[in-house]
Amino acid sequence: MAFDPAFTRRLLLGHGFGAALILPAAARSEVARHSVHARGRQPRQGLRPLIMLDPGHGGKDPGAIGVSGTYEKHVALATAGDLAQRLEASGRYRVALTRQSDDFIALDDRVAIAQARGADMFMSIHADALTNHAVRGASVYTLAAHASDAQSAALAARENAADRFDGGRESQFSPQVAQILASLVAHETRVGSARLQERTVGSLGQDFLLLENPARHAAFEVLKSPDIPSVLVEMGFMSNPEDEAALRQEAHRARVAAALHEAIDAYFASTGHLTHIAG
Repeated sequence: MAFDPAFTRRLLLGHGFGAALILPAAARSEVARHSVHARGRQPRQGLRPLIMLDPGHGGKDPGAIGVSGTYEKHVALATAGDLAQRLEASGRYRVALTRQSDDFIALDDRVAIAQARGADMFMSIHADALTNHAVRGASVYTLAAHASDAQSAALAARENAADRFDGGRESQFSPQVAQILASLVAHETRVGSARLQERTVGSLGQDFLLLENPARHAAFEVLKSPDIPSVLVEMGFMSNPEDEAALRQEAHRARVAAALHEAIDAYFASTGHLTHIAG
């Protein structure tokens, strides 16, 4: 049987093997009680990869508001919906969305939804705003404790502030357990996220203007799943008149969705998943 790194890391998390090597009994029981991987996730051998699409913002959180009044939440949902249809029509993937309508979903709930569904990839879709209205172009972010630049740090702070609408909740994990769970798979997940970022930047760059150094990183809350390769796509800036005008057009969003579909295909081809899908 071919070695499946994704299956192996989930098996480790689900059965607590890694944690058993380094945690005392009380902490091991906490891992078993809290880990979403211990609540019935089945091996994915032979299944089509599950893509979790995350349209940014929603409901009482409009996200960025464009210079002519366009809401980021609407643009993100429309693009994610188009992409979902393309992915499903290809027959290669199973697809889920963190939201399918104009609903508010807390940031940590978005991550929890992806984990509970056993997602193989997570892509969050956005279109932010800056005080400098001249800046335009797409970019793709992965998770990092320290941002690649000041603009990325400010963007992450704005996106993470979406949870101000949620009233605040404490993490379900103790600091010790959270650290152990993350350390089991952190390296592999970072590698997968970087590979997905590379494919996404390359695909978008064939047809769209990109920011300078478009492969960026920052501490986005929605990218913090410990075992799911994740990226956040900024399609452009609602604060730029040209970007906003383009994103208001269905034809432009369709081109973005097509580019993201191509990137997802390239990513899974690079992992070998598309060579043995049973359907």
